[in-house]
Amino acid sequence: MKKMIHLKINNIPVTVPEGTTILQAAKTANIEIPSLCYLKDVNCIGACRVCVVEIVGRRGLVASCVYPVEEGMEVLTNTPLVRSSRKTTIELILSTHHKKCLSCVRGNNCELQKLAYDYAIDEDRFKGEEPIYKIDDSAPYVVRDNNKCIQCLRCVSTCDKVQTVGAIGQIRRGFDVHVGSPFEIGLGATSCVGCGQCIVSCPVGALYERSNIDEIWDAISDPKKKVVFFTAPSIAATLGECFGMPVGTNVENKMVQAIKMLGDVSVFNMNVTADLTIMEEANELLERLKSDKPLPMFTSCCPGWIKFCEHNYPELLPNLSTCKSPQGMFGALLKSYYCQKNNIDPKDLYVVSVIPCTAKKFETSRPELSNAGIPDVDVAITTRELSRMIKGAGIAFKDLEGAEFDNPFAIASGAGALFGATGGVMEAALRTAACLIDGTNEKLEFMDVRGTSGIKEATYRIAGTEVNVCVASGLGNARKVIEMIQSGEKNYLFVEIMACPGGCVNGGGQPVQSDSVRNYSELKAKRASVLYHADKEGELRLSHENPVMTMLYDEYFEAPGKAKAHSLLHTHYTPRNKF
Repeated sequence: MKKMIHLKINNIPVTVPEGTTILQAAKTANIEIPSLCYLKDVNCIGACRVCVVEIVGRRGLVASCVYPVEEGMEVLTNTPLVRSSRKTTIELILSTHHKKCLSCVRGNNCELQKLAYDYAIDEDRFKGEEPIYKIDDSAPYVVRDNNKCIQCLRCVSTCDKVQTVGAIGQIRRGFDVHVGSPFEIGLGATSCVGCGQCIVSCPVGALYERSNIDEIWDAISDPKKKVVFFTAPSIAATLGECFGMPVGTNVENKMVQAIKMLGDVSVFNMNVTADLTIMEEANELLERLKSDKPLPMFTSCCPGWIKFCEHNYPELLPNLSTCKSPQGMFGALLKSYYCQKNNIDPKDLYVVSVIPCTAKKFETSRPELSNAGIPDVDVAITTRELSRMIKGAGIAFKDLEGAEFDNPFAIASGAGALFGATGGVMEAALRTAACLIDGTNEKLEFMDVRGTSGIKEATYRIAGTEVNVCVASGLGNARKVIEMIQSGEKNYLFVEIMACPGGCVNGGGQPVQSDSVRNYSELKAKRASVLYHADKEGELRLSHENPVMTMLYDEYFEAPGKAKAHSLLHTHYTPRNKF
């Protein structure tokens, strides 16, 4: 048990465990010390100097994010010296910052902008040479604008320490220092996996998704196009945050109505193809268990994880499930079955995927996810992009009564909803696999694979056989799991991996929350709770009991794994250079 430390912060008595930093201790007294470079579990380097405080009896200022508390310490967070130092630091940061706030994607949601307001900053106090950098838009999913970078290094730390990708880092020194990729090559030419975690960690607008909004508006306005949207499970759990609603608010029906108000469009439920993924994936797992195909089988619904594997572990590609992601399956389903049923030429069907992830923007460009040069999904947009479309259309989102998804892709199971949380794909697959093998529907909740821990393990007895499974979220944790498997330390049959820590609810395309929320709130758990609640309250909780699955297999696919299903719903992978 840790020793407890007693101190005062602004004359308020505080008691915290030994090893707690001043910044963390202040929060327990409802005092938020500002910071720019600090981000819990990501970056703690004391570099920005915005979080400085005074300690009574000591000279100078200390960075509260790295300074541990001491017994009897007296801390002052708002003295004239502290405020003057913070103000000067922020003004110096702004002296080289490209201040195009009116057109910035982070306008009104920028941590630097908020600090400038809070401290009544003169943004032009220090005028001098302002470096000009070429904007890197070489990747189809993320744009890097170093003209707005403040050198907090949150993105670098996220990419290197959390995701272990290392696609970006600091280049050069002194006034010329900036964040970039090796040899100044474009991000699109590196082994970046497109997870977008750098975007949600950035406090300003130096990183953002490559937008497809204008293309969608053009398609909606084109009388020759039939436009359909489908939304991923986690979007309903997070979209409300873009409109000032509390974290953990389910806005599914408002979301559907808002999209329908954008124009003459149909809105479908991607949970349907989450169920379809389980049908195919559970069948594939059972087939692997009966054959000599490689085990463990890894899930394949996360495109960030797939690209990570292609770059770093090409020898494991045979272990990946051949199932397309729910996005990939829905695109193929719409451009085949749906077009045939509705006499639509596939080239005239414009498919928009609303996703929590920037990596799915890359996935839409994969040649194997197209037919005769026609992409299965035309564009994928993030939660943030959808919110901008809704705001731009003048829709009063919070006041909407709500609407239902459109048929024939409206009904889905609670198991499909779980795809947005780490462990959700595993739980959905185990439900169906257990039923198919044991012939019982008794086991519905697999609690050991729930929660936001980076690595979760469990052993279940199915049909008298012990099945070892593992769930990992965050690519650093994925690397640990792979190394344990390759060393022989662990022996699993089935492994779920999500690129983003906590799963899709914490994806790189989700609403950007400030450090004051991310540092002190269980963001991932609150968002995931929406999905677990939807599952628990739903009438359908098993993917194979979804009547839409019965319709699709009876009318089109025949059975999981059959020729047509395999042709449209499965894919292959490509080894890539590691750079």
